[in-house]
Amino acid sequence: MNWETVIGLEIHAQLATKSKIFSSSATAYGAAPNAQANLVDLGYPGVLPVLNREAVRMAVKFGLAVGAGISRRSIFARKNYFYPDLPKGYQISQYEKPIVEKGTLEILLEDGSRKTIGITRAHLEEDAGKSLHEDFQGLSGIDLNRAGTPLLEIVSEPDMRSAKEAVAYMKKIHTLVRYLEICDGNMQEGSFRCDANVSVRPFGQEKFGTRCEIKNLNSFRFIEKAINYELARQIELIEGGGKVRQETRLYDPDKGETRALRSKEEANDYRYFPDPDLLPVALDDAFIESARASLPELPDQKAARYVKEFGLSDYDAGLLTASREMGDYYESVVAKLQGQEKLAANWVMGELSGALNKDGLDITASRINPAQLAGLLARIADETISGKIAKEVFEQMWIEGKDADAIIESKGLKQITDTGAIEKVIDEVMAANPKQLADYRSGKDKLFGFFVGQVMKVTGGKANPAQVNELLKQKLAG
Repeated sequence: MNWETVIGLEIHAQLATKSKIFSSSATAYGAAPNAQANLVDLGYPGVLPVLNREAVRMAVKFGLAVGAGISRRSIFARKNYFYPDLPKGYQISQYEKPIVEKGTLEILLEDGSRKTIGITRAHLEEDAGKSLHEDFQGLSGIDLNRAGTPLLEIVSEPDMRSAKEAVAYMKKIHTLVRYLEICDGNMQEGSFRCDANVSVRPFGQEKFGTRCEIKNLNSFRFIEKAINYELARQIELIEGGGKVRQETRLYDPDKGETRALRSKEEANDYRYFPDPDLLPVALDDAFIESARASLPELPDQKAARYVKEFGLSDYDAGLLTASREMGDYYESVVAKLQGQEKLAANWVMGELSGALNKDGLDITASRINPAQLAGLLARIADETISGKIAKEVFEQMWIEGKDADAIIESKGLKQITDTGAIEKVIDEVMAANPKQLADYRSGKDKLFGFFVGQVMKVTGGKANPAQVNELLKQKLAG
């Protein structure tokens, strides 16, 4: 039987506010355990939550960016459960009336096709603390620094049909929240993570299969592996005569498998009810329009502009706009290198990105600034150096921090473009290789590459490749 995959994601984006959603405690990462938890976070009797206005503004910005409806009136509820990481015994979240409803996001798939994923809702809530199980000799410790940290939970429709689609969707949300500057997207620090709801059904069947939720996935690689493992597990279970149980599961990256955590709770298990300590959130036109006015050029808009203005492919434009910082860097290079937009794109996506990845650097910490890269590419464009030599110059620029012209001059790397000088070298190479010359002229055309290589070797790679090819063709033809 052929099975269809059905995936929906619940993405938790930590909002980039300076204080928590209902208290004045700081949200900075890395503080000593429980150093950023006040009486509100600790759930002391008599304390009252006060809503962070900036968290509301950030949620509205996200809703506008995905074309969603912004609720003029939304309500906070108490989601009751008893784990020690929330000492109140409940989490403040939005249930029946979220702040954002019904948006869409378009993703680009590997084959170049596009797909629209529905966004059911995005709601505000507080994060829980963290249970610590190491170094406590059989006991658990609780760090409440994260308790009360503002989250935007973004819930998709079950529109994804493969793990790769799920990764593409999550990457697009990751890009978007960073463009909007509402989340730093740091997955290692827990600022951006997701729960994946996964099920299978026979092709052609409308009814959904029983879903399992994989909790707290915090890397794109783990998301793909966890979903693929869970799909295989469910299919094997059903085909073996068993039934999938609705449950919450965890992914173990060391073993590459998911394991059951607990049976999946339903909404009524949490006993939601409106929080009596918080008034409904009422938004007016001025607040929403102020948030709209603060929206930057969004990733899809920027990519479409790159295609139109710079003549780039959809794929290249998508890569260059994957982060706001990369787009800014690329445009700074292009501004100093008119007419060489494709060359600039190739180098930013190629040599520059490779050097950054090798050294584990973000593009904002690049050792070669946009003006320096533009200077190097200008020397390729005016044929001062070849593309091959440019890579050598780039490496020296990365190490020494000098401009391209200084390195080209000090190392004598200027390209040989003098026709007479190149012809002299070609004559020398032909005279030194009579057998290969005879073989070439007898029909062994593949030897042309041999002669090109010999000329470039003699000139130290400095001869203009186009001129070498053209002059060789004439000389070898006799």
